[in-house]
This record gives sequence, structure tokens and C-alpha cells, in this order.
Amino acid sequence: MLDEVKVPLQNNAGNRGALSLTGNDLTIADFRSVVLNGRAVRLDKKARRQVEAARAVIQKMVEAETPVYGVTTGLGKLSDVRVSHDEILELQVNLVRSHACGIGEPLSEIETRAMMLLRANVLAKGYSGCRPAVIEALCEMLNRGVHPVVPSRGSVGASGDLAPLAHLSLVLIGEGEAVYRGECLPGAEALKRARMKPITLEAKEGLALLNGTQGMLGLGLLALLDAEILADTADVAGALSLDALRGTPVAFDRRIHAVRPHPGQQAVARHLAALNRGSQIRESHRSAAADSRMQDAYSLRCMPQVHGAVRDALAYVLRVFEIEMNSATDNPLVFSKDGVVLSGGNFHGAPLALALDLLAIALTQLGGISERRIERLVNPALSELPPFLAEHPGLHSGFMMVQVAAAALASENKTASHPASVDSITTSGNKEDYVSMGMGAALKARQVVSNVRNILAMELLSACQGLDFLAPLQTGPAAMKAYRLVRSVSSRVLKDRSLAQDIAEVSTLIAAGKFQQVLKQALT
Repeated sequence: MLDEVKVPLQNNAGNRGALSLTGNDLTIADFRSVVLNGRAVRLDKKARRQVEAARAVIQKMVEAETPVYGVTTGLGKLSDVRVSHDEILELQVNLVRSHACGIGEPLSEIETRAMMLLRANVLAKGYSGCRPAVIEALCEMLNRGVHPVVPSRGSVGASGDLAPLAHLSLVLIGEGEAVYRGECLPGAEALKRARMKPITLEAKEGLALLNGTQGMLGLGLLALLDAEILADTADVAGALSLDALRGTPVAFDRRIHAVRPHPGQQAVARHLAALNRGSQIRESHRSAAADSRMQDAYSLRCMPQVHGAVRDALAYVLRVFEIEMNSATDNPLVFSKDGVVLSGGNFHGAPLALALDLLAIALTQLGGISERRIERLVNPALSELPPFLAEHPGLHSGFMMVQVAAAALASENKTASHPASVDSITTSGNKEDYVSMGMGAALKARQVVSNVRNILAMELLSACQGLDFLAPLQTGPAAMKAYRLVRSVSSRVLKDRSLAQDIAEVSTLIAAGKFQQVLKQALT
């Protein structure tokens, strides 16, 4: 869905209303406003002083010919090789060019915007030793809609996302490629059309642009924003399926969850109870003599436990990402108060890789339990509904293949949930001997997000078809809003037709947060 998002770039004259980057207080809401909504950005005035102080330390060390990693030495295995004073500027350009060897399909413009914002914010923190002009150039690329073409593969997540950030940085110096107003252009031409000039990199600045986790973090933040929508949508879809299958909401009684007080579990129980409150379908079988059921299958009864665990996992991922958004991930780091440059490993993506793997695993569970509910809806052995939700089973196959498609995506997610963070391949002549594979984890999480969105779309369609067979009885008033939302883009299936477009339409509604809004309204 990211490729379909059109960023409404603002009129940035004077940068009125622009977000000031300090490197210390960027929020998720700020991230959304810039990356998705086109809000302008600028370097904060106070942050500028910190940036200038760190720059002064680098200048002093260059003039004194003090050995500094990546400034007067090579990188990685070549860190022991001294670079002469006359070659310092050439080294920075060479670093950008040599590291720009990414492969694969490019990141979307939205993902590239995420990288630019996060990298500008890190540099604004004032520990990287670059000039303010570098940060301002990144800000202007964001503000003017110059989006570097960044291949998605080629990062092992330490020393950060070197290859993706190098491709981003190429455009700053007038090389590489960029998309400007929908057209892919040479970097220099894109800057020219945006009325910008390439920058000339000085000591430390090439390295400052490359070392960091902003590729995996940018993708991770976007995936997390989508995942939060999916978690809410799953509760709505589950509520519809519960009623279509004549399930009982007894398992959502708050007393049950008070004695196992996981926050996510308690939240989901409240959500499901609110969505199904006032259901005519529930009342019709509550005291029926023929209704001997005491408890439902796990995919219905245990929604608070499973959906809730997903929510708790997302909360952990959010905490990790919020810390990383305002962290100095460069190497070496410049501590201007002490006048020292220290080499460390803040670029290592391990914290993010673990969180990204958890994100994929959690969403795989969300998609897996949703697929099981679809199976119960279409399988006549597991419900009281017509086989495969068809009006005339046999002549029509109904939703048979919807469940098959959902099963395919759920199975693909299981493969994508194999953790990337447990892998490592030594690079850079064994200097970088344990890497994070965080970018790989981010790319997998992105795919799982897309798959789960489609699985939930299939469940919503299936549940609404099931509810149609129970008419004139209706589900609860809150859940009926979700039913009508589905029916606004997909009519009841009276005879076989391709449902591919219906799935795509409902998936678009999910991505837009429409079912999330239904849930929020049910809780007010």
C-alpha cells in the first residue's frame, strides 16, 4: 500500500509550521506528519549550535592530523590505513560512491522519506561532526520532494544500513538517481529542477551520512503504523465472525481477564464485548434449548489471549523504535563538551532486528488465527452455515478459494517469520564479524504486514457473507457499522464471481484505518 500513498508536499515558503529537528524529541506523530503528510522540516536553532560545536572538534583534529576513524583513516578492515591531509575530502566522496552497491527493487518514496527524516534527525543531535549544511540539504530534499532511488537489498544491518544510506547520499552530492514529481532523473538533474545545488562533502561527512540504522528503522516504523491498524481491524473482523458463527461472548467477561491481567488481553476483551453488545444474533440463541455449546473453538474463544499478545508485542516494538528515533547511531561519535571522538558500535542493528522479527512473528499469529476463523466460516462441518457460504453449493463454489488464498498467505507468513536476527555473515575482512541482518528483518516484516492485511480483508468478506445468512437478525450496532463498510465496496455474493477486486477494495479500507475507526467509535 505504500506505493499508493501520495505525499501532499506543502508550500514550504519560509518553512512556517515546519518541524524543528533536535535529534532528541522526534515522536511517532511527527514522523507521520512529515513522512506521510508532507510537513516541512528544518534544523532547530539550538541543535545547530550543538552541531557546530561537534564540527569544530573535527576541524581541530583534521588540522592537527590526529588519527580519527573514517576521517584520517580508511574504514572497516582498512581502519589502520592512514589517509593524508590532501586526500581527506576525496575519501568522503569515495566512501559514498563505494558503498552505493545496493540491489533489488527500490524502496518506495514513502520509505525513502522515512530514511531521510530519521537520518536528518540523528545528525541534528550533534554527535556526528558534520556541518549544519548537510542536515539542511537533507531537510530541503524532504521539503521539495526529491526522493533518492534506494535499492532495498544490500544491508546486513551493521555498520548500520550502509548501502541504502549511500544511495540516499549520492543524490546529495549530485550523483545517483532520484524521483522528482513522478519522474526518475539523474541526481544532479533532480536537484536542479528542485532548485537545489549538490553539496561538497568535507571531513567526516560521508561517513556521517552512511553510519546508522535509519533504513531498517524507517521501514520498521511504517510497518508498525500499519500493524497497529491491523490489530484493531482483527478485533473488528473477529467480532463479526463470532456472531456469524453464533459464538458466545462469555469468554470476554472482564472477570476472566482481571485474573490474568496482560494489558493487550484485557483491551481485546473490552473491544470484542463492545463490538457485539446488543447483538440480535446472540440473543436469538442465548437460551435456545438446542444451543448446547458451552465454549467456542480457540480461534473465537481465545481472541483476547492471541490478539492481546500481539498488542503487547507491538507495544514492546514501539518502545524500541521510540528510543532509536532519537539515538546517535553514528561512528565515531563526537563529544564536543569533552573535545573527544570515540569509536563504538551504536550503528549495530541488533535491538531493531530483534524487534522487527517480533513484529513479523506477532502479525503472523494475527493472520494465522484469522485464517482459522475463515475456515470455520466456510467449512460446513464446523458451522451451521451453507457449505463455503455459497447460495447454491455445488453449482457455486462460494468462498472456497477465499480460504485457500488466506491459507497460502498464512503459510507464507510462517516462512517469513523465521528470525533474521539469529543469522550473521562476517563482512569487511572479519572486522565486522557479527552483524544484525536488521534490514532483512524489516523487509520480511513489510511483507507480513501486506499479507495479514489481505487475510483480514478475506475474513471481513467471509464474516459478512455469513451474517447475511442469518438475516433479518443483525449483529451489534457497532459491528453493523463494519458490516455496512464492507458492503459499501462489496455486495453480497449471490452467485460465483471473482472476488479478487472485492479483497483489494476491503484491503484498501483496512489500510486507510476505516475499521480502526469503527472500533474507536464502539469504545466511546
